[in-house]
Amino acid sequence: MSSHNGYGGRRTQADRDAITVEIGYALFSAVFAAAVLFGALAGPALLFELPDTAEKLSLRSGLALAPVVFLARVVSVLLRFRADTRLRTDAQPSQPGRTSPDS
Repeated sequence: MSSHNGYGGRRTQADRDAITVEIGYALFSAVFAAAVLFGALAGPALLFELPDTAEKLSLRSGLALAPVVFLARVVSVLLRFRADTRLRTDAQPSQPGRTSPDS
């Protein structure tokens, strides 16, 4: 966010709130994506009687890929937030104390 300067200044409460919300969104959406993937891969093995090999493959692939999807989602959301924050910071006026062009 734009209210902390590029010289190591402190973040405002609004900046901290935005980061907290973004982290919560990243975690929630990652859990959801991982659960959907796990359900799609392991669900048939849990709901139906499958041959042993298919059941093991289904469960193991779900258990292996769900954490990967979780981490990928968290990282992608937080990196996008960081990039968006930098773009907004760079668009601000360079004069100290000014927060918008019309102030």
